[in-house]
Amino acid sequence: MKILNYRLIIFILSIIFGVAFSMPSFLQTDTGKKISLGLDLQGGLHLLLGVRTQEAVVSKIKSIAATVKYYTDDEDILIEDLSINPDSVSFIILDPDEVKRVDDMLKKIKGLVISKSEDNNYELTLTPEEIALTKDQAVSQAVETIRNRLDQFGLAEPTVIRQGTTDIVVELPGIKTQADEQAARELISKPANLELMSVDEERADQVYTMSGSEASQYGDIILEDAKDPAKKYLVKEIPILNGSQVTDAQVSFDQSNQAIINFTLNSIGAKVFGDFTAKSVGKRLAIVLDGKVYSAPNIRERIGGGSGQISGGFTVVEAGNVAIALRSGALPASVELLEKRSVGPSLGADSIKSSMIALIVGFALVVVFMIAYYGMAGVVANVALVTNIFIIIAIMAMFGATLTLPGMAGIVLTVGMAVDANVIITERIKELLKNGVSITKAIEDGYSNAMRAILDANITTLLVAVILYVYGTGPIKGFAITISIGILASMLTAILGTHGIYESLLPKMNREKNLRKWFGMK
Repeated sequence: MKILNYRLIIFILSIIFGVAFSMPSFLQTDTGKKISLGLDLQGGLHLLLGVRTQEAVVSKIKSIAATVKYYTDDEDILIEDLSINPDSVSFIILDPDEVKRVDDMLKKIKGLVISKSEDNNYELTLTPEEIALTKDQAVSQAVETIRNRLDQFGLAEPTVIRQGTTDIVVELPGIKTQADEQAARELISKPANLELMSVDEERADQVYTMSGSEASQYGDIILEDAKDPAKKYLVKEIPILNGSQVTDAQVSFDQSNQAIINFTLNSIGAKVFGDFTAKSVGKRLAIVLDGKVYSAPNIRERIGGGSGQISGGFTVVEAGNVAIALRSGALPASVELLEKRSVGPSLGADSIKSSMIALIVGFALVVVFMIAYYGMAGVVANVALVTNIFIIIAIMAMFGATLTLPGMAGIVLTVGMAVDANVIITERIKELLKNGVSITKAIEDGYSNAMRAILDANITTLLVAVILYVYGTGPIKGFAITISIGILASMLTAILGTHGIYESLLPKMNREKNLRKWFGMK
């Protein structure tokens, strides 16, 4: 019988994979993918944020107004008094023959309540269901946006989860300095609401003598310059485009070597941008970020291609953070800090020490027991057990998983579960050997007889782990992930791997026929 077999080859490849990809984590090298330690192990920052969901409703109303304006301008439909109220949009259609076309367009907007008078005075509001859905989506989108920003910022495995109806929990492992904390908080809370707005050229000179209420009468708002708060701009309240049409944003440098941000629009945004600039040659376009005007260049010709740039005296770091925020999307509503808690690294050190002691002691006891009770079969089981741990660490490192205290508990538990399969298999083999069955047949039948019990135990445990992951929060998810990887790895090492080792050793076992040495039988 050949020494090498397909089971043994797969097992050897598994050992190579486990060792190669787990070493950076064990040795903490500067290269290679490593497991990140969670907040409970290395310390960091815990934040509780509240989302101002009503702002998302106002933003939705504003986007409806922008849709109405673009459609009527594009179709040459005359309207007047288009204005935005806190919970509605109102306008008047001047030509009664155009009412049907506008109605057909408005019917395509989900969750819209359309009220109109006999003189074609429209008022658009949202249904209560749409308002509730908008608020709920605002929190969900804020979770994804914050997570994307932190991932692009390079923070090690941040935890961002929703809590209740309007709150978000953010955990940032490894944040220890005041500067890192400040940078992370600014990135999280930055709305990054990009808007391209038309400057009201007719009344631009009156901006310094006009109040906000007076500006609203003309459908305008007054915004400050980002670099010089004393400088004011009078712009149309309804934006031409907003950040939802941005598909990419990258830091670049202008001719003066100043950091700028180049942004790219999607196909719809590019069309709207091109149409607007074609009709507005000679006028100014205000580039507004978070309510401040960064630049207001004159439009000299139609701008096609759907791209533009933001310049405003950024530092390279500031430009990078703004670009990250734009790429990950604007927050649908601003967030407020409800609670901040710093977790000291001493707790992490104590946790790591206690967990490592538990893991080493538990592992050592299992190894000693298996060798003392099962002889060479125990050695084979221990090889599979060590390989199992290497594979768990390697897979977690490959996917950039975070190791938390519950995750370490999961590894300790996996040690016991991994060796359990070998105990069942070895006991089945010993039973057959006591009945006078040959070693070759005892091994084959032992694996076949034990397979059902092993599969039942592992599949049910895996199902529980999946349920814990789906419905659990941060620490529970970490435990579930570790257990799941451990179960799958043990199926490979304890069933396939050890079977391959026995097959390669069968010639020697048949020659020696020393059952006490190989299986601990008396």
